[in-house]
Amino acid sequence: MDQPTSGAGPADEADGGAEALGRPLPEGVRRRVIALVSDAFGGLTVSELPAQLRQYARFTPTRRAKFAGNAMAAALESDALFRQRIGERLSQSQPELTGALEAGSPPAAADPLDVAAAAYVLRPVGWVKLVESAGEEVQRADAERADEETRRELEHLREELERARAHTRAETERLRAELEAARKEAESLHRKLRSALSEVKRGEAALRRGAAEADAQRAESAAQLSVAESESRRIKGRLGEAEAALEASRRAAREGRSVEDMRLRLLLDTVLDAASGLRRELALPPATTHPADTVDAVEPGRMSPKDIAARALSETDPALLDQLLALPQAHLIVDGYNVTKTGYPQMPLEKQRLRLLGGLSVLAAQTGAEMTCVFDGAELAAPVLLAPPRGVRVLFSKAGVTADELIRQLARAEPPGRPVVVVSTDREVADGVAKAGARPVASVLLLKRLSRV
Repeated sequence: MDQPTSGAGPADEADGGAEALGRPLPEGVRRRVIALVSDAFGGLTVSELPAQLRQYARFTPTRRAKFAGNAMAAALESDALFRQRIGERLSQSQPELTGALEAGSPPAAADPLDVAAAAYVLRPVGWVKLVESAGEEVQRADAERADEETRRELEHLREELERARAHTRAETERLRAELEAARKEAESLHRKLRSALSEVKRGEAALRRGAAEADAQRAESAAQLSVAESESRRIKGRLGEAEAALEASRRAAREGRSVEDMRLRLLLDTVLDAASGLRRELALPPATTHPADTVDAVEPGRMSPKDIAARALSETDPALLDQLLALPQAHLIVDGYNVTKTGYPQMPLEKQRLRLLGGLSVLAAQTGAEMTCVFDGAELAAPVLLAPPRGVRVLFSKAGVTADELIRQLARAEPPGRPVVVVSTDREVADGVAKAGARPVASVLLLKRLSRV
């Protein structure tokens, strides 16, 4: 085992052992002692370490000071041999400081914490006084540092207070200016409000005057109307008298048959002969159209959709549809998906369309009626590549337009008087086409008729 080479020999140990701290080791001195022990720790072998410190032998000085500080302080206080070995390493690393402590005159320029930590490890005569004086010095330095920090903090708070006061003054001035501006704006608004109220009162007065003038105008108009009605009755009376006089004059002329009548007949014959020669010169054909032909009416033997509806046939009897399509120039408009989803909804849409159009094609060939089938274009994911069958017009509604609206447009496009039949179970569609003059029928009626195709 190594022998001590510093002043911490057995005699000094005996002298130092009589001394003891009367209070806990100052914290600053304790941290510096742990640092000294941690640095000297690495120079010892595992066998030279106390048993409780051997587990920290491979730690770095920093980790050793962090995790084994309490254990090293306890071993240094209770194990004199361990303290002697630490003192030897301290004497080797800091010979000047240890020599001055052994001589009893620590260097004045040395850090009090280093002096106190070395004295605590080496335990020379008077080490307790050195440790306590170092603790007092540290406390005094901490107090001075705290006072300095307090003074700086106080100065900082004073500066903050001054800035806050300046900001408060500026904010107060700004708010005062804003308050003054708001007061002026409020006064301006009050003036505008008073002006607006005056305008409203003047408007109300003008309205009352206008109402009075309107009442007077209505009364004057009523009086003028009464006068006009009296004048009208007077004129009608005079007109009746004139007509009676004219009729009496005509009767007298017919009875007279004077020379003037004979001259008038001769002039009329001349005009007729001239018109006949003009017709031969222009080679005009004889007239085939008469004014009576231009009057819209139903001739004997011709029936309209309303006449067909008045006959005693059920709304679901296919014969009703045959009679409607037998009308001259009949036009059948079919709500496609309404019919297919009533008759065969389980089939895909493509097959529904093909089945319906096939039946309509045969029906068109049998009846000769114009047929238009309308499908809703909103249900299409892409344009339909479809060749319409012979005799059937196929239409899809555009984007934003429903098939119901397209059917109503088709019905409104037909001229009044043409037989138009619309197949749909949709009540809204039926009511709409009925207003346009078309005859709505249920989808089941067409399905029954197509089942016979």
